[in-house]
Amino acid sequence: MNDVNAKVFIDGAAGTTGLEIRERLAERNDLSLLHLADAARKDLRARAKALNEADVVILCLPDDAAREAVSLIENPAVRVIDASTAHRTAPGWVFGFPEMEPGQRAKIASANRVSNPGCYSTGFLALVRPLTRAGIIPADFPLTANAVSGYSGGGKSMIEEFEKKDSQAYTETVMRTYALTLSHKHLPEMQMHAKLAHPPLFAPSVGRFYRGMLVEVPLQLWALPGKPTTIQIHKELFDAYRGEKLVEVASLEGCIGLSKETIAASLRNPGGGLEIRSPATLDPEMLKLTNGMKLFVYGNDKYGQVRLIALLDNLGKGAGGAAVQNLNIMLGLPETTGLV
Repeated sequence: MNDVNAKVFIDGAAGTTGLEIRERLAERNDLSLLHLADAARKDLRARAKALNEADVVILCLPDDAAREAVSLIENPAVRVIDASTAHRTAPGWVFGFPEMEPGQRAKIASANRVSNPGCYSTGFLALVRPLTRAGIIPADFPLTANAVSGYSGGGKSMIEEFEKKDSQAYTETVMRTYALTLSHKHLPEMQMHAKLAHPPLFAPSVGRFYRGMLVEVPLQLWALPGKPTTIQIHKELFDAYRGEKLVEVASLEGCIGLSKETIAASLRNPGGGLEIRSPATLDPEMLKLTNGMKLFVYGNDKYGQVRLIALLDNLGKGAGGAAVQNLNIMLGLPETTGLV
């Protein structure tokens, strides 16, 4: 379907993710944005009318409101991208991470209902799914994931907290951990789409910066059944994303703790990595205001350990950029239109 000038309605366009998506679409002449006046945004009849007139609806709403919006759609031709958590593991919805699986793009292209991934799960799945698919990580292996995100990931309330000059978050907080009940809302999609028997132990944090994130999955290679090497892990990830425009795997060159022989072997390998050199440190803001994601493999031969790290903008590939990529795919347009 190459639907030029498709009508797109963003329900929740005033929220953080909605504003990001609208900004990416505002200057495009290959589609038309439907708008509701501020006074009509909470008018159920006005929303229902817009929802049923659009070719594609993008939901940027709390979970319950997203489910309500879907229930208001009576026109069978309307297609939906839901940026909330509501439908990420729901039957009948296609998970909107095009690079995650072979054939995932085709599923998104033909879908009427697409769920946009969470920002944390995007990084986690990018690192883990190729390894579970290859059998390197067994489904029942105990995984942990650590992450830090900019405070924009917490939406309007957290943004206000961190930007209010007399608040503790503004004056004292540098970074804080949260989700200490071990029940973060992204866990179900992380487990389901990575094909894991158990949810990972997930330790997210928020820092005093607006946007950007790091998601890390540390692995004890000696504890995995096949005792894979750093090079094998790196090659599996590189091969999984070979040729992708928005997901890149850095070269092993520059990784701390690797022997010269390991690096040389990787660089001799035709699938050994892109030109991105792995820096000695990673800053979660390195990809802010972009729509891509970079993956890094840091290994230590002596201890048989790797640190797998995904770097992305939580509002880019982790939210708004991903929604626009899915929209492009659904409309039969080049998927990076408006993103690079």
